[in-house]
Amino acid sequence: MADDQEEPPLAIRIDQTVEEPSRSDPGQPQNENFSVGVTVITGYLGAGKSTLVNYILNAQHGKRIAVILNEFGEEIGVERAMINEGESGALVEEWVELANGCVCCTVKHSLVQALEQLVQMKKRLDHILLETTGLANPAPLASVLWLDDQLESSVKLDSIVTVVDAKNLRFQLNRHRDSSSFPEAFLQIAYADVVILNKVDLVSREESEGALEELENEIRSINSLANIVRSVRCEIGLSQILNRQAYDATHASHLEALLEESKSVSSRDLHDSGVRTLCIRQTEGVDLQKVRLWIEEILWDKKYDMDVYRCKGVLSIRNSDHLHTLQAVREIYEIVPARQWRNEEKKMNQIVFIGHNLDENTLIDSFRGCISELNPSGTF
Repeated sequence: MADDQEEPPLAIRIDQTVEEPSRSDPGQPQNENFSVGVTVITGYLGAGKSTLVNYILNAQHGKRIAVILNEFGEEIGVERAMINEGESGALVEEWVELANGCVCCTVKHSLVQALEQLVQMKKRLDHILLETTGLANPAPLASVLWLDDQLESSVKLDSIVTVVDAKNLRFQLNRHRDSSSFPEAFLQIAYADVVILNKVDLVSREESEGALEELENEIRSINSLANIVRSVRCEIGLSQILNRQAYDATHASHLEALLEESKSVSSRDLHDSGVRTLCIRQTEGVDLQKVRLWIEEILWDKKYDMDVYRCKGVLSIRNSDHLHTLQAVREIYEIVPARQWRNEEKKMNQIVFIGHNLDENTLIDSFRGCISELNPSGTF
């Protein structure tokens, strides 16, 4: 994969305790403690990203949304786009206020400067949309925004929305299924929190329902954690893509529901080594430090030769009465206590992996090493 050409990953661990944040009334002016959610919009060429953005910019939704259109290409790279290069390199077109209360600008180099300008405007914003024109893989951008959120930025990563073309998606996936390098279509689905299955009206009426169900199953086999929304010309309710809180460690209930839906996912029914989802489960309590070492071996050291793109889970930590959540994007991960276990609950470790060359048996066997107590012979 192209990742082979990248620099070694920066070893980052985010393991601070997160308390439930107070939610501000969206109708009130934002203050120092209020962070505005950022939704990253990505999608294969021609899928409908711009259609979605234009729909939001023209709809009468009563929300004040800032839209940033990135024109930096893959040749510039997300690292340069995220660095404020000063007057010579930071090209941000003028912000334009629209009739429906939204604001919009175009960014050619420095995304950081655009976000800083938004903060300096001192106006109430309900949300920020970032369209990643020309950016094949949203992961580096998501990693930077998520990490910035942990540093108490005035913006926070809310979710990644991927737009796919119902008419051409299967062709785009099948074309590269047996390849060792995966195109944008795979990676964008793998990192998505919401997948908009657009242009469903172009699927022939005779095969529409069955064909769309097959496409949804195809998407779920790659990423079972994503919510799939069907659309025509990307006309959807904004509640389906805004305020998803996909990276909020304290938003445990939604994560638990996703994990419950994914618990039957298994790689045993899949016969190729492509991009996929799988889920592992374990009932015994685990040692927190051992789990950290285990996930670091997988994400940082690539000990088992697996490329994990996303990881989400809940953990039953030994000697703790709190359910812990695990999230990872590429090499960045966090494990934080989310809430207390309820009396009627059965404590369970449940982790979903999305990636390439995942091996279920290896993950299960290695995770068992995180169980706290071993007998003298080293067995469970």
